[in-house]
Amino acid sequence: MKYIGAHVSASGGVEFAPVNAHEIGANAFALFTKNQRQWVSKPLTKESISLFKENCEKFGFQTEYILPHDSYLINLGHPEEEGLAKSRAAFLDEMQRCEQLGLKLLNFHPGSSLNKISIEDCLSLIAESINITLEKTKGVTAVIENTAGQGSNLGSEFWQLKYIIDRVDDKSRIGVCLDTCHTYTAGYDIVNEYDKVFDEFDKEVGFSYLRGMHLNDSKKALGTHVDRHDSIGEGLIGKAFFERLMQDPRFDNIPLILETPDESKWTEEIAWLRSIE
Repeated sequence: MKYIGAHVSASGGVEFAPVNAHEIGANAFALFTKNQRQWVSKPLTKESISLFKENCEKFGFQTEYILPHDSYLINLGHPEEEGLAKSRAAFLDEMQRCEQLGLKLLNFHPGSSLNKISIEDCLSLIAESINITLEKTKGVTAVIENTAGQGSNLGSEFWQLKYIIDRVDDKSRIGVCLDTCHTYTAGYDIVNEYDKVFDEFDKEVGFSYLRGMHLNDSKKALGTHVDRHDSIGEGLIGKAFFERLMQDPRFDNIPLILETPDESKWTEEIAWLRSIE
């Protein structure tokens, strides 16, 4: 079974996210548990935590299919001591918020070398950051999102994801989220070489580590390393790819999350995806 949703607003409190997801016909969703553009936010209140859990139960959302996203400011591979310390503290806070909400996944962008250290050194720092955080938390899986490889951002190539996973001590709490737009603009031709790309992913990383997907079409061409999402069927990936993915059992039972730019189309996009399942 496919679990499809979108990255919905938690404006006014995290408790509104499941309400917003229900309104678009979703059975999965993503959210920010704090302001994603601030280093520090107020702690979650007991009331918000309780209402979030109540609303998830009310609308039938299971925690396995909720994929929160951490702050965009965090860089777990930061080459400088101060930036790394701030990122690690913020990431721990994000994981602890997930613990409080009873969530099981936290999606994050791996990090950037800022062109100051080698790729391998940066990937090793990311793995070290994950290990430190997992030791201080329980029950939440750290889910690495592949990137488009824009600038000095790492995680655009499958081997880099594997490099991080290999260095994480607790393999039961590490996973991957594949973003279709990022995969495409990173240079993996999911349109014309669907089987080849996912066979390569399975060989390099392994489907056993796949914990979620972001379903986005792309405004930018294959291999451009530019991250610009488009609505389903309106970009360069096109509907045929998504039709194939929706009928592929390898993508069952994980959250499939839209981050497409036109929120007014989410209900329509979810309904269409479900109709071809």
